[in-house]
Amino acid sequence: MYHTLHGLVSGSVGISQLRILEVHSKKGVSQDAIGDIKFAYQHLGLLLRNVSGSTMRTRVCNQRKRYSQQAYEYARYTNHAKKATKIMPNYGFISMNVESEWKIAKRLYFSEEGNTRSTRPAVRVALIGIIIGILVMIVAISVVVGFKREITQKVAGFGSHIQVVNFDNNSTYELQPIRVSDSLIHTIENLPHVACVSSFATKPGIIKTDSAFQGIVFKGTDYWAYFARNIVAGTLPTSINEVLISTETAKQLQLQLDDNFLCYFIQDELRVRRLHVVGLYNTCMSEMDKLFILGDIAMVRQLNGWKDNQVSGIEVLVDDLRHLDNTTHDVYFATANRLDEEGNTLYTQNLQQLNPQIFGWLDLLDMNVVIIIILMLAVSGFSIVTGLIILILDSISLIGTLKALGANNRFVRRIFVYQAIMLIGKGMLWGNVIGLLLCVLQHVTHMIPLDPVSYYVSYVPMAFPWGWWLMLNVGTLFVSWLILLAPSAIVTQISPAKVMHFE
Repeated sequence: MYHTLHGLVSGSVGISQLRILEVHSKKGVSQDAIGDIKFAYQHLGLLLRNVSGSTMRTRVCNQRKRYSQQAYEYARYTNHAKKATKIMPNYGFISMNVESEWKIAKRLYFSEEGNTRSTRPAVRVALIGIIIGILVMIVAISVVVGFKREITQKVAGFGSHIQVVNFDNNSTYELQPIRVSDSLIHTIENLPHVACVSSFATKPGIIKTDSAFQGIVFKGTDYWAYFARNIVAGTLPTSINEVLISTETAKQLQLQLDDNFLCYFIQDELRVRRLHVVGLYNTCMSEMDKLFILGDIAMVRQLNGWKDNQVSGIEVLVDDLRHLDNTTHDVYFATANRLDEEGNTLYTQNLQQLNPQIFGWLDLLDMNVVIIIILMLAVSGFSIVTGLIILILDSISLIGTLKALGANNRFVRRIFVYQAIMLIGKGMLWGNVIGLLLCVLQHVTHMIPLDPVSYYVSYVPMAFPWGWWLMLNVGTLFVSWLILLAPSAIVTQISPAKVMHFE
């Protein structure tokens, strides 16, 4: 065998003698032949640097693969796993399994010598592209979810999540009364996901001062939690003539705390009430703030001549907006088949049905998020593909060496896919960390303001929907893995014979 190999290296042995060597290799590997395999393997590597012609080079590479496979089979059947890793000391023995692929990928990724000066900036740009993509998607989801949640809470503060009113009502604030019994309240309170049940009554009117006048809706309620959180001066009403007005109304009518004003209520005959300002509130919902003044429900009963159990309707708050539709369904079936004491039919609506324009506008934000996510996935995908191609092109000689050692295309592809996954993982980690820090910073400091007239909030609201963040990261990782399949196929087109010929 030595003379045959020497002839191959010197170029004096022809194809027929190479075939003799191939036939010899097919006889199998015994323990005594392991030294010959090692010797033949190393010298065939030298042969690749001297022979010319693609056919001869391809056959030599194939012969080297067969030698490595025979050595691997010998080590496997004789349980010499440690010895197998020392068979080819100059080139490294390739045991074709996932663990080896992962180890090689880690060594290439974390080695300082794995990146040359020409490729390091390009890979860094790819990493920055992934970080920016994840960062923008996380912030976009946090902002939109926070914005929708904030607007929903503001709308619910003025009209609750679910309203039960008289079926004969029109679309005005002059509502026909219903009689509310304790049994009806108790039935609604015992429904799943119901947090609070309260009564309300509304009455349109006109405020007149010495310098201006304004149309308003007087809302009497016995639930003050929302307005207690948004009060900016004064206290909540405690008597029938005390009211809470918005800062917008106070500014327009030039009213201050402890001022008195006249409010005119038009019905069969004009009625006037002298009201006292005990508090100012501001919810940033300018249209709602200008419209409503809050007071005692007894004021509306007195104006309309209602009895103590007559109200405009019932307001229901749910404990979780995710159950809004189901709770609306439950309240509807709990009230639709029963009449009040005067035979009035009850009608149930939730805040989405009561405010279709606002929630239609909020639904458009979901489309904006989808577009942002698609664009950022495209940017991240381009960065991933670019980074993987750079890693592959920078390791052409390594690919040729691995193939010459017996590694198949699947083995080599996995190495670079694992490298790209490490790059993606690092980008996703930093993107999540930076995105979370920015969201927390905005949530705590409110450093980015908004125009409340246009957006109904004075700052960018943030939410922390962990379920959405988890799905975003899992989905991004899955899409990135799919994107990696196409560029990783480049390694299948690399011939070890051509690579070593140009080394």
